[in-house]
Amino acid sequence: MGLSSDREAIKSAFLAAHGWGDAARVPLSGDASTRAYERLHPARGPSLIFMDQPPNAETAPCPPEATPEERAAAGYNALARLAAGRVDAFVAVAQWLKAQGLSAPAILAHDAAQGLAVLEDLGDDLFAVLIEGGQDEAPLYDAAIEGLVRLHGVIPPPALTAPGIAWPLLDYDETALKTAGDILPEWLPKLKPELTFSDAAVAEWDALWAPIRAHGAAGASVFCHRDYHAENLIWLPDRQGAARVGLLDFQDAVRAHPAWDMSMLLHDARRDVSPQREAAALAYYFQLRPDLDRDRFLTDYHALGALNIVRILGIFARLVTRDAKPRYAAFMPRLWRYLDACLADPALAGLAAWFDAHVPAESRT
Repeated sequence: MGLSSDREAIKSAFLAAHGWGDAARVPLSGDASTRAYERLHPARGPSLIFMDQPPNAETAPCPPEATPEERAAAGYNALARLAAGRVDAFVAVAQWLKAQGLSAPAILAHDAAQGLAVLEDLGDDLFAVLIEGGQDEAPLYDAAIEGLVRLHGVIPPPALTAPGIAWPLLDYDETALKTAGDILPEWLPKLKPELTFSDAAVAEWDALWAPIRAHGAAGASVFCHRDYHAENLIWLPDRQGAARVGLLDFQDAVRAHPAWDMSMLLHDARRDVSPQREAAALAYYFQLRPDLDRDRFLTDYHALGALNIVRILGIFARLVTRDAKPRYAAFMPRLWRYLDACLADPALAGLAAWFDAHVPAESRT
């Protein structure tokens, strides 16, 4: 019996043990992760979502007390403080989000050791799909901002718990932020062979980002979804307030600066967020958080937003060149536009000059 048939036998046994052995199973399209999803249609009752994350498909997550050197030895997930797709992370984060009155899917059954879970089906009304179909984006983005304000008004605990699970909520620290930024100089030249970064250019890159990383790590104070964008948010108009936003793909949550998820939402790699929508969303956030220092937050938003954008550009360059997924190249011009807007902040003049010197306009495509 091959590996795929072994895995199928484990999945079938799990479903049968929990009473869904006779459910019809429909695969759902995936993205750039090692997880797979199916929609279950039981003989009775509503549809459900079946999550399959094969154990050991990724390098290990970060041990809470690991040093930077130990994290480097463990691999990329430990350096970046990613959850390695772990089902116990998803379950614990979902439980905490629901306790905050937010709409994470209910967990109906799970086996963390086998990497399997059955979830509430929140439906298919992704923000991105609805907006593309002509729905007014304003109430959707307003609700998304309300969700962030809810999260940013709570001091998160050091660990998120569910029955039998305690998952650490680690800081998005300087090591993780450096890992994020360093993907671009490593992988962009592989996508754009006309680019070469000398040792001096890479050293200057690191020096320019160092104070931004330090400030971002020092400001790591709120729960950060980490992938908070229109393809991971589901519209639930029958619910109230921030609960109208169904949340997906949150297992990599960390404690981070509040500007990080704002960047994920408004520097969306997969759809254009207009400058007008960005300004309206920021204005609504400030309206709901009147005690915030707006100028300081905007400086942080541009700086950490720039770091987030270069992280995604580097990841997409890696997906295209290493993983033979050319469709990600189509998202990159949009990201360059977002980056140019962030770099227009006078506080980032040094970074803007670095890009002008080393990544000319014709290569920002």
